[in-house]
Amino acid sequence: MKIAVLAPIAWRTPPRKYGPWELVASTITEELVKRGFDVTLFATGDSVTGGKLSFTCPGGYEEDKSIDPKVAECLHISSLMERADEFDIIHNHFDFLPLTYSRLIGTPMITTIHGFSSPKIIPVYQRYNDINHYVSISYANRSERLRYIANVYNGINPDDFTFNPTVGDYLLYFGRIHHDKGTREAIEIALRAKMKLIIAGYIQDENYYHREVEPFIDGRQVTYVGNAGPAQRDKLLGEAYALLHPINFEEPFGLSVAESMFCGTPVIAFNKGSMAELIEHGENGFLVNSVDEALTAIPRIDGIDRNYCRQYAASKFSIEKATDDYVKAYEKVLSL
Repeated sequence: MKIAVLAPIAWRTPPRKYGPWELVASTITEELVKRGFDVTLFATGDSVTGGKLSFTCPGGYEEDKSIDPKVAECLHISSLMERADEFDIIHNHFDFLPLTYSRLIGTPMITTIHGFSSPKIIPVYQRYNDINHYVSISYANRSERLRYIANVYNGINPDDFTFNPTVGDYLLYFGRIHHDKGTREAIEIALRAKMKLIIAGYIQDENYYHREVEPFIDGRQVTYVGNAGPAQRDKLLGEAYALLHPINFEEPFGLSVAESMFCGTPVIAFNKGSMAELIEHGENGFLVNSVDEALTAIPRIDGIDRNYCRQYAASKFSIEKATDDYVKAYEKVLSL
């Protein structure tokens, strides 16, 4: 089976630091290659893969501001579509734009929907319901207007995360700095709990950061360590008392939640979006609905079995399981 994997080009694949869609595209590509599939990754020119790499854009446009995103994306997507007949199947991680080519090519396409940036984009997906094969990353993030071939939770390489059986002494916020992700709420939880908070993540909303986050950073109780890369991420997650994930939107998945559990660290999350699919309340973390409820959950973290956190994550969110599920989806599509 010859597979083309279409990654986004905002960041390198895999990303040096932030870049969740690029990370997912990378992990599935590398596991497919490991299993002996003939895989071509369409990504940035500086991407790293064990498969074949095809590119038109030398680097991510978020890392090189001289690159025009729309121009780069048009050239990137079309470079795959012009070669579509070389592949048995296309696995699209690039949102809705590649769908507009799907009636012009003969190669079937599977599209992993990593989330809807706005309800306004759903009509594009809906228009190509009859010819595309959609995969959700959580049941919570499905649209009733679309037809899905599978649900596949994001796959994570367990080797990238070190299990730590020791309970740490700080709370961790790990994610983009934005109202949606609840950075300010995490600060409030830590301050009221009188616990140290470490914040790590890409500043997506500068105004929000300067207004809601920066005034509380004192380097003692609240520390911002920047946009952490893989090694620092592993250390921060593994040594934390708990990960705080007080989101303000219906999150499609939440990679940091699963990654934290791979390290053995429980999660306290606001019960929105996919969180009930990732967290077993009272077993590997707590689902709460407010800052006050989060505060009542903090003392209960001591009762969580960190070994179970790791086992649970491995059973549901490993790259091996995700790849098994995707290969089944590929085979199903090719048998139609």
